[in-house]
Amino acid sequence: MRRTLFDADHDAFRDSVRAFLLKEAVPHSADWESAGLVDRSFWSAAAAHGMVAFSAPEEFGGSGVRDFRFNAVINEEVVRTGTVGDGFSLTNDIVAPYYLDIATPEQQARWLPGIVAGDTVVAIAMSEPGTGSDLRAIATTAAREPGGWRLTGSKTFITSGIQADLVIVAARIPDSDGGGFGLFVVAAGQEGFTKGRKLDKIGRRAQDTAELSFVDVFVPDSDVLGEPGRGLHYMMGNLAQERLSMAVVAVASAEHAVRTAIDYASERTAFGTPIGSFQANRFRFAELSTKTAIARTYVDRCIEATNAGELTAAEAAGAKFWTTELEFEALDACLQIHGGYGYMEEFDVARRWRDARVQRIYGGTNEIMREIVGRSLGL
Repeated sequence: MRRTLFDADHDAFRDSVRAFLLKEAVPHSADWESAGLVDRSFWSAAAAHGMVAFSAPEEFGGSGVRDFRFNAVINEEVVRTGTVGDGFSLTNDIVAPYYLDIATPEQQARWLPGIVAGDTVVAIAMSEPGTGSDLRAIATTAAREPGGWRLTGSKTFITSGIQADLVIVAARIPDSDGGGFGLFVVAAGQEGFTKGRKLDKIGRRAQDTAELSFVDVFVPDSDVLGEPGRGLHYMMGNLAQERLSMAVVAVASAEHAVRTAIDYASERTAFGTPIGSFQANRFRFAELSTKTAIARTYVDRCIEATNAGELTAAEAAGAKFWTTELEFEALDACLQIHGGYGYMEEFDVARRWRDARVQRIYGGTNEIMREIVGRSLGL
């Protein structure tokens, strides 16, 4: 089915992004996997190519265009080229909106030029050792004092936590009405802020993921994002786009898995016959190709809704859980079709299979996503 989501500008951008990734990312993917992080120099190159926080206003180096279709193009090409790391989706889809939507003009002037140039690596710290999908259970605290706040707590599973220069930290404000939350920007090297170990993950090995510790870190009022006490409101407002970003990746990943498996099954023979001609495999491909086509149609509609400011939390949650479940189903089937070769690290499907598993966990587990959708039905 022909996609009608993009226009000529998006198509040209896609060609440019694909060419850049094939030249500057794909040849280094194995090294980044081994190192456990993506070279910082890559982000500077990507930024120079207009791929980092590009929606920022022109005076800060961006294009000034807020159109999630461009975000989707980058995410899809990252998947299709096999580029490793989550830096693009983290920066463009998850973190950038905080600096664009709730930062003051003075804060934007201080922070956005470095982010857009790829010189400032960003992260956001929500998850804690005892708190994941339930943001209301955040235990990190911010205590008011003259001129600023004292931040104390621990965070974990923080994407880009090791390399981050700026971290948005979600913290509880104990003495606020109703126990509100705030968002506090902490720079690397601040007294009391330490980066712990780089976590050893099953998949997504090229993306550094860290534990962070904050012990009486002083955050001046000038480094508070938005209004203290409304942090949860800001986070909930941005989660829909974060989850849509994951859905975009999931559908592109599922499509790639199906196409790869069909190509392999057309060439691989058993008993003198291409394995793709076996009815069991034909039926499996028929099912998966239909599911991915349906998922693609829904996610494209969600992208349009995002651009129109109409995507709801429940719609995004539904897109996230449905597509990430499909992604893993497709990749598992693709690995199975490859037989023993699919279990070998030298085959790309092995990495994609293990990388996909976390999609059903982060950004809110798929069980929580189902709860959000269920509650939206009045249940």
